[in-house]
Amino acid sequence: MAFKKQDSIVFPPGNAILLIGSSSFTKWKDVSSYFPNYTIINRGFGGSTLLDVIQYENEIIFPYKPKQIVIYCGENDIASSDSITGKIVFERFKILYQDIRKEFPKTAIVYISMKPSPSRWKMNKRLIDGNERIRKFIKRQDNTVFLSVWEKMLDANKKPIPTIFLKDNLHMNAQGYSIWQKIIEPVLLK
Repeated sequence: MAFKKQDSIVFPPGNAILLIGSSSFTKWKDVSSYFPNYTIINRGFGGSTLLDVIQYENEIIFPYKPKQIVIYCGENDIASSDSITGKIVFERFKILYQDIRKEFPKTAIVYISMKPSPSRWKMNKRLIDGNERIRKFIKRQDNTVFLSVWEKMLDANKKPIPTIFLKDNLHMNAQGYSIWQKIIEPVLLK
């Protein structure tokens, strides 16, 4: 994994904010410019599912001893197969959450809801179901926040805003990330 090589050259500072998950984080190359007053370590990797993040947690989460972990993952799980339900995504999230809690019982955790991507709109019922299950679970946890980006990424007709996405209708452009910034920044730890 490229992160290991990167870390061997310059290991990121401890007590930072760690981003983990899929390509919505990977492609946010200038994330630090959106949050200039925070130390951010971005360990999102393209195409990852919750199972991938769980598989690599010893490489992409635990070494960094972060003060806060921000997760964006689950959308690729749903997209990987018609048989992956919101309930399956929730069960996978719970495993990741419990693994993080075992290692870091007091670390603040933020989960960003799965987003409404135009290219995956036909999956929206499963995405909404997964988001809702995770939201209800997080509501009962300490030091954990569920952030919904869903509504803010929809237009007046309750469809994804096309102008906030790249041509692939999956990944966001700067406009999309500025929506995320406004939602995420209030919960980041100084």
